Amino acid sequence: MGWWLPAKVPQGTGRRFLFGLNAVVVAALLLMHASTTRAQTLDVSLMIGGMEKQIYLPAVLAERLGYFSNEGLNVHLLSEPAGVEATDEMLAGAVQGVVGFYDHTIDLQGLGKYTESVVQFSSVPGEAEMVSDRVPDAKTMAALKGMRLGITDLGSSTDFLTEYLLGKSGLSLDTVSLDPIGAGDILISAMKRNRIQAAMTTEPTISRLIELKLAHVMIDMRNQAGTENALGGVYPASCLYIQTSWIESHPDAVQKLANALVHALQFISRHSAEEIASHLPHDFFAGDKELYVKALEAGKAMFTPDGRMPEGGPQRVLSVLSQFNDNVRGKQIDLNRTFTNRFVDQVTLNQ
Repeated sequence: MGWWLPAKVPQGTGRRFLFGLNAVVVAALLLMHASTTRAQTLDVSLMIGGMEKQIYLPAVLAERLGYFSNEGLNVHLLSEPAGVEATDEMLAGAVQGVVGFYDHTIDLQGLGKYTESVVQFSSVPGEAEMVSDRVPDAKTMAALKGMRLGITDLGSSTDFLTEYLLGKSGLSLDTVSLDPIGAGDILISAMKRNRIQAAMTTEPTISRLIELKLAHVMIDMRNQAGTENALGGVYPASCLYIQTSWIESHPDAVQKLANALVHALQFISRHSAEEIASHLPHDFFAGDKELYVKALEAGKAMFTPDGRMPEGGPQRVLSVLSQFNDNVRGKQIDLNRTFTNRFVDQVTLNQ
């Protein structure tokens, strides 16, 4: 773009004219710079299956610590009560990615829809089967026969794990009632009113149920030992997954998302739960920050340090889903098309 200058500046007005012209030029250049900056900032919307859940902490931290904006991203974090609802939003084109459980990528491929985990947050579910203190003798899933069991939603990961554990104990779905109750205050209220007698849920709901003396842990998948006992080994869970078509058409944006999220995972691995909590919204603590911090300190080992898919994890998730999920059972699932490490492998890790 060129600038037009008069052949001759009118006599006696040269300085005023040039000063005014320079001011116009400077203003124009500033506007061009602002416009370029806006063009370089990419808007991305991510749906989280429950933003306040500790299992999805890396996404919230990446936003709170400015890691997304450092990458030139304007990321909008939205929240749905359950991962299955978040997936529906992505498939409808309302958001570009989902912060949810890896198992959905396998479930969706069984339906002919291809999505991939691009940053793997955790290697265990971070969930527990909580049983009401009204039924203290219930020690195994088999003892839940005839009871009403809470899950976040039908088709959610809490649903998947509940169905698998019921089948493993010899119970069929028609021997219990599954209640898509959500998490947090709603689940706690349902347990208090005896609407449900057990529930699959995550932190901080787990610790709140225990603190209120409403329920106790029956099956603990918040750590590696408990997960191996329940599921046979490592079980990759929370992650960022995106439709393959969007990944292929926006590789630069995906790389920037990976950069930000891996740096958030590093922050978690290198800081105490107290330090991490200092960056979070107060409403995440549900009125008890000390309880939240205690739960996070005990559970933050669930997070991967680098966002890579753990070895053997996809095979185990497929094995679990194949036991009960009609979308997967008997289907040819290409696990290599359900995750990728190529973006996290390009992240420059802080020393």
